Amino acid sequence: MSTERLLLIVEDDPAFARTLSRSFERRGYSVLRAANPEEVNALLKEHTPTHAVVDLKLEGNTSGLTCVQALNTHSPDMLIVVLTGFASINTAVEAIKLGACQYLAKPSNTDDIEAAFSHVAGVADVELTNRSTSVKTLEWEHIHKVLAETDFNISEAARRLGMHRRTLARKLEKQRVK
Repeated sequence: MSTERLLLIVEDDPAFARTLSRSFERRGYSVLRAANPEEVNALLKEHTPTHAVVDLKLEGNTSGLTCVQALNTHSPDMLIVVLTGFASINTAVEAIKLGACQYLAKPSNTDDIEAAFSHVAGVADVELTNRSTSVKTLEWEHIHKVLAETDFNISEAARRLGMHRRTLARKLEKQRVK
């Protein structure tokens, strides 16, 4: 297997992982796939990927941030993009701190991900907005922060937020980026 552009896809949705794999293989990448941190650790014993795409929320409500940390520890030069349907400022900041080069909300396609791999350096002249953050956005950010603190355990997050588990599940389904 060529290691020039070896991509590791950490995704628990087999159909999406397969589609992404095929698309990157057509672009000249060699692709490895893992669905959880244990599979990532097993692959890292034999391979050193140059690129990685990591889903934020993996099977069993496992946080993909643990994979980002392990990948960055294994190879600090690896270009890691976090992909999520549950985007928040809190998890974006943590992903970058742990070694991700970019953070993308789903749906993102291969073009978006490949562009993220090549857009590693920050840009100082990003347009700033004069709009203040809405109460809905602040609520979503707080909910997601608590979810991240509880490793995406809905029941525990609901308890900490003082709301019923079903209420939290409904709020998450409404806010999900599709």
